[in-house]
Amino acid sequence: MKFALFLFGASILGSATTLFATRAMSNTDSFSDTCVAVQDNGFVRTAARVPSVETDFTVAAEKTINAVVSVKTFVTPRMQQRSNDFFVDPFEFFFGPGNGQQRRQQPQQQESKPQQLGLGSGVIITTDGYIVTNNHVIDGAEKVEVTLNDNSTFNAKIIGTDATSDLALLKIEAENLSPIVFGDSDGIKVGEWVLAVGNPFGFTSTVTAGIVSAKARSISQATHGRSMGIESFIQTDAAVNPGNSGGALVNTNGELVGINTAIYSQTGNYAGYSFAIPSVLVKKIVDDIKQYGTVQRAVLGIQFTELTAEMAEEKNITATREGIYVAKVTDRGAAMEAGLKEGDVIIKINGNDVKNNGQMMEQMNKLRPGDVATFTYIRDNKTHTTKVTLKNNQGTTKITKASDVIDLGCTFKKLSAAKKRDLGISNGVEVVGLKAGKFKEAGIKEGFVIVDINNAPVNSQEEVENIYNAIMKSTDTDKVMFITGIYPTGIKKYYAVDLTD
Repeated sequence: MKFALFLFGASILGSATTLFATRAMSNTDSFSDTCVAVQDNGFVRTAARVPSVETDFTVAAEKTINAVVSVKTFVTPRMQQRSNDFFVDPFEFFFGPGNGQQRRQQPQQQESKPQQLGLGSGVIITTDGYIVTNNHVIDGAEKVEVTLNDNSTFNAKIIGTDATSDLALLKIEAENLSPIVFGDSDGIKVGEWVLAVGNPFGFTSTVTAGIVSAKARSISQATHGRSMGIESFIQTDAAVNPGNSGGALVNTNGELVGINTAIYSQTGNYAGYSFAIPSVLVKKIVDDIKQYGTVQRAVLGIQFTELTAEMAEEKNITATREGIYVAKVTDRGAAMEAGLKEGDVIIKINGNDVKNNGQMMEQMNKLRPGDVATFTYIRDNKTHTTKVTLKNNQGTTKITKASDVIDLGCTFKKLSAAKKRDLGISNGVEVVGLKAGKFKEAGIKEGFVIVDINNAPVNSQEEVENIYNAIMKSTDTDKVMFITGIYPTGIKKYYAVDLTD
């Protein structure tokens, strides 16, 4: 009897153990098996229980799809085009033989009507209608139209643009919108799942998935030296196509980690990698545009290059094999004042690694003139730190303000053919309505006829404004109009108009 009871108890215990093990092994929602093959030389088959990857993106899609909009741009043709002219699509950065999509543009009718110039995406960032997109999406547009996910359509005002970062801020008159939540692009990791949300090929509210392939990626090498501005992108293999530009790159929580900007492709369509501006930089640039009207950029005052293993060996640098090698220190710059010298290797800014150009530019673009940053660097194979008070491109710590052609303090009158003959010139504009401003400070007087600015001939106020805007948008330290002209008396004059504050 005792033996029978023992067998009965053992069988119950064995059944319970088997049931528990079976249920645990069948729980495939949380675990998956990986096996090592049996070998004859002593290795045995093993099974490891590891957590499976979360691939449910429905929550992230639902959180973001109403925050991403379609952005259409329109322009009115101003002149009849020849039938053999070519039009190059300006709305995507495509590299390789398929640069843009060239197509013959049909002759325009004399009756000019607004025509759609391009299609991109944008991201709602406030409940009252502020939207961020790419600068190249709206560049050159006379009218910008925004369509929400519910098909509501609004005319958008361009609040500000920044060609260097390829970002633009729009505003529509709407309330109670569904803004996106900003995430921390610094915190994302290579290999992490991300979603691209936008309007590729005009297909609205499209979501694609991929992983983060790299961070702080510089792509000027792939573009054969053509700088893309910030040069510190999040690289991903999520499918991004024409129309995705300005759309959202989000993490699995539905938080914005980047603005999709460019793709690397031989055809102009998705066939490789896509690149997004990190959300940390997007937020800083948008805040600058809203608060100051222009982006505040900190200048360190050095010329630099990436440290390579070959360079480290040549310079007898043994403390590090990566970092930013200081090739030259600018006189009276922030770096010189902080004690940095040629030959130093910068390895951290505010505790963040700067191993390459992309990371260096990313950290610098987070800062403003007047900010005090901690730089960690190697000198004589020893680690040092210093505090650097950063400056603007004019060598001061002042916040720069947005300027307008109105700051010149005059308007420009088109010359009649008769007046051109009298003065013996073929082109020019007359300075009229002169008042306090940049021109008067430079010594220009009422009635002066401008023939060219920076060696570019001018014939209208629009051409003067275009030159002015190009100068102000450039990254050059010196922002100057070199003007050649003539007074009604026939005296030829030259002026240099300083456009800096």
